[in-house]
Amino acid sequence: MPKLSKPAAAEIPQFALYGEQTRADNAEFVHIELIETRSSLYNWHIANHTHPGLFQVLFLFSGKVRASVNEAVWERSGPVAITVHPSVAHGFDFSQGAQGYVLTVDQNVIFAVAGNHADLYSSLFVQPLAVDLADLPEVHSRLESLLKNLMTEASWPQYGHTLMLEWLARSALLLLVRVHAEHRLADQSGRSDFELFSRFRAEVERHFKDQWQVRQYADILRATPTRLNRLCLKLSGKSAFDITQDRLMLEACRKLTYLPISIASIAYELGFQDPAYFSRLFKKRMGVTPKEFRRYPAEAAEPEEN
Repeated sequence: MPKLSKPAAAEIPQFALYGEQTRADNAEFVHIELIETRSSLYNWHIANHTHPGLFQVLFLFSGKVRASVNEAVWERSGPVAITVHPSVAHGFDFSQGAQGYVLTVDQNVIFAVAGNHADLYSSLFVQPLAVDLADLPEVHSRLESLLKNLMTEASWPQYGHTLMLEWLARSALLLLVRVHAEHRLADQSGRSDFELFSRFRAEVERHFKDQWQVRQYADILRATPTRLNRLCLKLSGKSAFDITQDRLMLEACRKLTYLPISIASIAYELGFQDPAYFSRLFKKRMGVTPKEFRRYPAEAAEPEEN
């Protein structure tokens, strides 16, 4: 790859989008383009610059990039996502034919639109990040689908165009927030512990209707019940048993809210042989009976801690 030049701070240009010195008054809050759309015009080299008021994420799905981010130089291969704060000077050298997207989001989408969840999204931009997606094919696929939908929406505005752009962009950012949070949790807890916890959650999703005991989960995971409980308490603040019960109650709440079937039928669908026992357990964990929940779901209590 060609060598990146590092201009002095005073020489670093500021763009609305790269190569565009000013921003139109009616500019949208979200912009997306293919990496090759602009980079191929500049021999796959984007010189150092900033975007005042605009947050940017580079989604590199194939190829390589040599990224200049403030004073650091990162060399990354796709799939990876690189996040850039408006004040961060950055430039890119791509391998020829690199593929992916550049998503640029106005600060209003991060803060004003996100409202009380602003901190959730801004965690991606406190410092520049390179979020590795190589071992996350499902996330990679979902991100690519969202970004393709963004491209389609951006190319042909229709009714609700601005809202659709913002929702799709925020969905893509939220997937990155999840991945980043999981990476941090794995770093803090230890990779092997985090992988065991993730496998436990996956098994709960498969077997919660079978109402497995903690020992059954421990056996399939080749761990002791004691270790599994300690790990769950460490990473989630809940015991393994509480996690299984919370998942069961979540499904019960969904069925009570959306399915016009009897409470007894719901109990049987969730693996209970005695509908009365299901009702007692639901009342214990949710604070209301299934009948009361179905009548006033918005007022129902959260699952109670044991």
